[in-house]
Parts: sequence; C-alpha cells; structure tokens
Amino acid sequence: MSSELNLSDFFSLPAAEQAKAFEALYDRFEPALYRYVYSKVKKKEVCEEIVQEIFLALWAKRDSLVINTSVEAWLFGAAKNKILTFIKSRSVRERYAADFVLYASGRVDNSSEELLHLKDLYKTIEESLSGLPEHYQTAFRLSRMQHEPTQRIAERMKISPRTVENYISAALKHLRLSLDRVMLWVIVLKIFLL
Repeated sequence: MSSELNLSDFFSLPAAEQAKAFEALYDRFEPALYRYVYSKVKKKEVCEEIVQEIFLALWAKRDSLVINTSVEAWLFGAAKNKILTFIKSRSVRERYAADFVLYASGRVDNSSEELLHLKDLYKTIEESLSGLPEHYQTAFRLSRMQHEPTQRIAERMKISPRTVENYISAALKHLRLSLDRVMLWVIVLKIFLL
C-alpha cells in the first residue's frame, strides 16, 4: 500500500478488502506512529493508548470521514492532536495536584467530620442523579466523577461529543434545580477539595 494512497481511495474499497487494507495500513504505519508519539509523551502506556485510539477512530469513522490527504498525513495529524490533548490534560492535573498539596498542608485535620459530610453529599447527589435518564447519568459520572474527556465519553457511548455536552448540561441543570444554592456551593467546594 502506497503512502500516497488517499483515505478516500482506501474507504472506497469493498468491505472485504477494507479489513485487509486496514491491517496492511496498520502494519505499515503503526511503528513510525508509535515512535513519533513516544518521542513526545515518553510514556509507553500513554503512547500505546494514543496510537490505538487513532487507528480505532480511523476504522470506526471510515464510512463518514471525508479527507483528501495521504494516509500518513492524516495519521500523523491525528497523533499531533492527541498528543496536544494529553499534554494539556497532564498540565492541568499537575497544577491541581500542586495547588492541593499547598492547600492541604495548611489545613487542620477534620477528616472524620469532613468524611461524614462528604458521604452525605455524595448520597444527595446520587439521589438527585437517579431521577435522570441512564444515558444522562453515565455522561455526567464519566465527565465529572471520573474526569473523562468529552471525546472519550462520546466514543464510549457511541454518540457525538455535542450530545455528551448536552447530557452533562442537562444533568447539571437538574442538580442545580434539585439542590438549593448553599448546597451547590458545598458540592463545588467538596469536589475541588478532594
């Protein structure tokens, strides 16, 4: 398979040939893509995940992608975007961790009392969320409690990122309506203080 083959040519193949062509494409470009990603993120597990996500997205969206570029250009462009997303995410986590360490070092230990309040708070949140449709709950929990990015939630739920954002917004609106203003501030503080 030539690196000059356009993705539109690749996806216009009959279904039986697409799988073979995709396997050949994977075998040809995965090592170079892996080296490129690894040179930027320096973590084997993250590198493997990024490369797999790129090929998975290519295969999953093969019927709807409209791209007039070489396979190689598309793959490395996708890798660049995934790397940037990873770096931004890592930077945010590191900043929050550093801020939390500074905050926690100056606090008095009220951990038992705080733990009780936190358990009550989570119970109240869960009760409120249980009144929502299951897909709203899933999107909200993945986003706000497991800190998954919208794109990954969309792929996992097999819906568009915009739909995920709508579900999360609806869940947040529901929480705001079901909890009074003071309780909402307590939730925000508790979530950021964990």
